[in-house]
Parts: sequence; C-alpha cells; structure tokens
Amino acid sequence: MDTLLIITVIIVVLALSFDFINGFHDTANAIATAVSTKALKPRHAILMAAIMNFVGAMTFTGVAKTITKDIVDPFTLDNGSVVIMAALISAIAWNLVTWYYGIPSSSSHAIIGSIAGAAIAAAGFGAIHFEGFMKIIFALLFSPVIAFVVGYTVYSIFKVIFKNNNLTKTNKRFRYLQIGTAALQAYSHGTNDAQKAMGIITLALIANGFVTSTDIPFWVQVSCATAMGLGTSVGGWRIIKTVGGNIMKIRPINGVAADVSSAAIIFGATFIHLPVSTTHVISSAIMGVGASHRVKGVKWTTAQRMIITWIITMPIAATLAGVIYLILNLFF
Repeated sequence: MDTLLIITVIIVVLALSFDFINGFHDTANAIATAVSTKALKPRHAILMAAIMNFVGAMTFTGVAKTITKDIVDPFTLDNGSVVIMAALISAIAWNLVTWYYGIPSSSSHAIIGSIAGAAIAAAGFGAIHFEGFMKIIFALLFSPVIAFVVGYTVYSIFKVIFKNNNLTKTNKRFRYLQIGTAALQAYSHGTNDAQKAMGIITLALIANGFVTSTDIPFWVQVSCATAMGLGTSVGGWRIIKTVGGNIMKIRPINGVAADVSSAAIIFGATFIHLPVSTTHVISSAIMGVGASHRVKGVKWTTAQRMIITWIITMPIAATLAGVIYLILNLFF
C-alpha cells in the first residue's frame, strides 16, 4: 500500500479520535448545568447531547473550511502529513491530561495551537497564514468576554422579570425549560466543535493530493459527526463536576440563562465561520450569570484555575506539537 495513503489513514483515525475525545471532554460542558440542577438524569442528558451533537455537526461546514485554509495554506504546506499528525497527537495528549484532572480546558485552543506549532517547526513562521490565524485568535479571545457580558445581562433581565415570582415555583418551571436549553446547547456545540476535525481531515486530504477543494467531503462530515456523538455517549463526569458545581451553585433559572447566553455566542460564531472554544464560552457565561446573581457566590478560585489553563493551553500545545513534529520527521 502507498505510504502516503497509509499516513492519510493514520491522520483520519487520529482526527476521529480527537473528535471522540472532544465529545466526552467538551460536551460535558453543554449538559453540566442541566445535570447539576437535576433537570435531566445523567444518562438521559448524555443520550440527548449525543443526538444533538450529531445533528449539529451535520448542519454546517463553514467553521471546517476556516480550519482547513485559514491557519496554514493546505496547498503549499511543507511536509503537511507529518505536521497534521504531530498536531493531532499533541492536541489529543493535552485533552486527555486536562480531562483526567477535570480541568475544562479548550480543545479548540489545543488543536489550533498544535497546528501552528507543528507548522512553525516544519517551515518557520512563514508557514502561518497570519491574517486568518489572527482572526481565529481574536474569536477565541473575545468570545469568553462576550459570553460573560451576555450571561450577566440575560440573568439581570431574568431577575427583573421574575422578581415578584415564587422562587420555588419559578425554578420548577425553569427546570423543564432547561431540558430544551440543554438540547440547544448541545446542538450549538456540534455546529462548531465537530467541524474542527472535519477541517483537519480535509487539510490532510488536500496536502496529500486526494482532493483539490476546501469543500468538506460528505463522508468526512458523517464520520466526524458520528465520532463526536459516540464520544458524547461516554460522558465526562470530571468536567461536569467542575462546570456544573465548582463555579457556582446553579439553580434552574441560572442554568437556563447560562445555556441561552452561551448557545447564542456559539451560534453566532458558527454563522460567521469562526471556531470558538465552547468550554470557554459556557464557563464564562456561567461566571457572568453567577456575578449577576451574587458576586460572592462565584467560586473565583476555580475560575482562576480555569483561566490559567486557558492561557497556557495554546503555547503548551504549540510547543508539544513542534517537538512531536521533529521526532516524527526523523521517521517520515
């Protein structure tokens, strides 16, 4: 069998593995609030999230095209197969480490940083498509800030609207509503996160000469959607515990406000074809809701730990990918 074909198959397997891990790593964020408020039983929440992730992943491809062409040029990428392989190994390793310790780090930061680090190791900084890369970086940096503000604002509106309502009855009604918002959250996650693996596989197919367009092949879309759905079905209880309870004590009305806020940001990013970190967006929306509810009620030490992880993820992933590329380059 042709060596290039073997390498491409390995890359596809690694990309689907990344998507699978992303499913149980990041999807936990989408259902964490619904599980923590007991709006949904864990098993039901995971099944719903798996289905909605699959549907979301099958709906759009704009973010995938951004990943394919805006970080590096797939048509001129030097030693592209090894670059992509190193990036995937690096991102998978970082995701597994942060999942093991229950830290809601960003799969988006990990894979984008890894692609950049491996490409720089292969061909220097000139390999990076800086205009597209910076556009992605700005989206990753500003989306959590926007999510915090939107979460704060939405919950402030809720407080005014429902200030004279009985708290117990209001939370009971919102618990039912939260089932819908959790489904919306999982769907929005699928529309953005699953596309990152689609973009990487398409990048590899172009670099290895198997396709000549940045359009996402249908089999790639179905494979990535399935991998994310299966990964979601495994669950991610460590992340659920951190996001669902270690940021603030979440009640149903808080959960709905956070879900609506973060889903709106993720949908907005998907529509303009930009990848964002669902982890950052959801966690920031919860912080915004918590700050609006009661500033002292937010566990800022947990938030600080999460923010530190967010800051270090991209440079660590980039460095790790660069080292892995240099090692792989000795054999391929």
